[in-house]
Amino acid sequence: MRNIKFDMPEWAYLPGILILAGGLKVWLTFSGRVPFNADEAIVALMARHILQGERPFFYYGQAYMGSLDAWLVAGGFTLAGEHVWVIRAIQGLIYLGVILTTFLLGKTAFKDENIGWLAGLLLAIPTVNVSLYTTISWGGYGETLLIGNIILLVGIDLANRLANELTIHSWRWALFGFLCGLGFWIFGLSLVYSLPTSAILAWLLFRNRQASGVWLPGIYVLAGASIGATPWWIYAYQNGFASLAAELSGRAISGVEGLGWSGQIWQHLVSLVLLGIPVILGLRPPWEVRWLGLPLFPFVLVFYAAMLGFSYKRLSQRDAASTSRLFFHGLAWCLLLGFVFTPYGADPSGRYFIPLAIPMAIFSAELIAENSGRSRRIAWGLAALLLVYNLWGTIQSALRYPLGLTTQYNPVTQIDNRYYAELIAFLKENNERYGYTNYWVSYPLAFLTQEEIVFIPRLPYHLDFRYSFRDNRYPAYENEVRGAERAAYITTNHPPLDSYLREQFSAQGVTWEEENIGDFHIFYDLSAVIIPEQIGLGEQRP
Repeated sequence: MRNIKFDMPEWAYLPGILILAGGLKVWLTFSGRVPFNADEAIVALMARHILQGERPFFYYGQAYMGSLDAWLVAGGFTLAGEHVWVIRAIQGLIYLGVILTTFLLGKTAFKDENIGWLAGLLLAIPTVNVSLYTTISWGGYGETLLIGNIILLVGIDLANRLANELTIHSWRWALFGFLCGLGFWIFGLSLVYSLPTSAILAWLLFRNRQASGVWLPGIYVLAGASIGATPWWIYAYQNGFASLAAELSGRAISGVEGLGWSGQIWQHLVSLVLLGIPVILGLRPPWEVRWLGLPLFPFVLVFYAAMLGFSYKRLSQRDAASTSRLFFHGLAWCLLLGFVFTPYGADPSGRYFIPLAIPMAIFSAELIAENSGRSRRIAWGLAALLLVYNLWGTIQSALRYPLGLTTQYNPVTQIDNRYYAELIAFLKENNERYGYTNYWVSYPLAFLTQEEIVFIPRLPYHLDFRYSFRDNRYPAYENEVRGAERAAYITTNHPPLDSYLREQFSAQGVTWEEENIGDFHIFYDLSAVIIPEQIGLGEQRP
């Protein structure tokens, strides 16, 4: 016996899972434990600009993340107003879609609805890393999980039809291609779904049919992908294919490590093992090295080791789910190899690992369902172990405020959001509506003030004073600040920069006032307008 018997009817169980997941999202949003940061503020500003008539194809300053996220948020703003909670509500709804499609994946791939229920349940209270990046909006992570699940669902359906020699209408191949193309525009990370799924389907076609029978499905897939990626093609035509290809290949972070190719691979592998795997398993938060839920830590580690061995043992088993397992393993290996062998491995923060939550939930659910035949208590005990541990880690992290659940692992950029209202009131009172700051202050300040206060990111936030022009994501703000009759400076958690500004202002013969508000340090009431370039700031530095 393998099946777990549910006391509730099938139609009643999924709403309970969705309510559980939604409740966690509501608490994280309205408890104020997830700071509103610059990356999320850019999505919010894009949504506002869309409502004002702009039509962006990509996330400001990063042409490898499509603007779908901003368009969805714009719809939310239309219905409920321009508030941070609206952005989080959109992400919450998307994540509920992820849970629903994961349920369908488990049910479809394993022909066992119990695996679907369990997988959805495990995602309702996920690891702290997944909770973070499916609560905030950052240009398409939640959408990538959702479109990726749909790609897997269509891919598994096509594989099953090939295996059972069922008729496969051309529209199914075109739909698969369309989803892959759409996902490619939404976020290049979707390639970890589309590439292995496409490769497995191509292999099945070659194995089950004559080679000549492969080309027609391939044409339909390419046609569908071209249509799905229409915004990508339009942008490429207008701005050049070379720049888009460079963005997709990781130009934004390429070279930051200062190592040769072999050195980078080794560094990425070390980061994956020492930093990435603990984040993937929920053993630590992505922004710091601190173990979570220590009493349960060893039991969770043993469970995941058993799950990994179980999943690979099942690969060699010939059953109804043997082909479907390949899709989940393909996703995991494509992501891990991409992390090691591409520039994206320079960022071990955890955001690139969130697609692994899907195969982990699926394989964990299969292992738990397998043990239900031996003991129902053991099965539910294993599920409870993961849920309690994940919830413990999330609450433990959230209660450590002002950090909370943050995307920032640089202490300079870990800003206490509770002081934004006081900062805004101070700036308005002193008529300081324009000036210069770092990336992490500029865009939240603009959104929270309806763009009445504009400070462009021309100051460094690294302690070694590194600065990149990529921080300046919205050039229209540049003209506003440059044309202002006065300009203030705002720094955060950066004493060396504060000292430097004092020295340079004095050298220019300028007088000023200073004020501390939380993590914000304001230089205001300058006797003359000073632009950063005059004092050696705001310039590209390696």
